[in-house]
This record gives sequence, structure tokens and C-alpha cells, in this order.
Amino acid sequence: MGVTITTRVSKEIEEKIARIAHKEKLDKSTVIRRLLSDALKKWQIEQALNEYKEGKITLAKASRMAEISLRKMMQIAAEAGVPFQYSIEDLRKDFEAAKE
Repeated sequence: MGVTITTRVSKEIEEKIARIAHKEKLDKSTVIRRLLSDALKKWQIEQALNEYKEGKITLAKASRMAEISLRKMMQIAAEAGVPFQYSIEDLRKDFEAAKE
């Protein structure tokens, strides 16, 4: 069972939600849940990418943080022009892990 969250939005936003609901043949609550879910996923990816870009976390950690595959995170990083950060030490660790 979900949790109810109440918020106020502008008339303009309500009208946009209503248009989407009409076009998609959905109720407004479903549209809002989908939009909120999409926005949260985008935020997670942006946060993970920023931490990776700043060298705070590895790409693998960023993919886990964003709850997406490593391959998808690599694609997003490349599309964003974020340079690939992979040190000799990272290679050694990955090589050792692969041997186990």
C-alpha cells in the first residue's frame, strides 16, 4: 500500500497533467505517480553521475546508486561527455576479483 502525499500545484501544471491524462487515457493520479517516478530516476542518475565526475565514487558504484546497469551508466556518462576514470589500481582490483 502506498503513502499519500498532498501538495499544491499551479493551475498551469494541473492543466498539463490533465492534458496528459486525457491523451494517455489515465487518471491524473497515475500520471502524477509516473511523472514523479521518472523525475526521481533522473535525479538519482544525475547525482550518481556528478559524484562519479568528481571522483568520489567509481562508475560501478554510480550505477548501483542510480539503480541502473553498469553498461547503461557507461552510456550515460559517455553521452554527458564525462571522461572515463579507470586507474591502474582499479584494473588490478578488477583483475584480482575476476580470478576469484
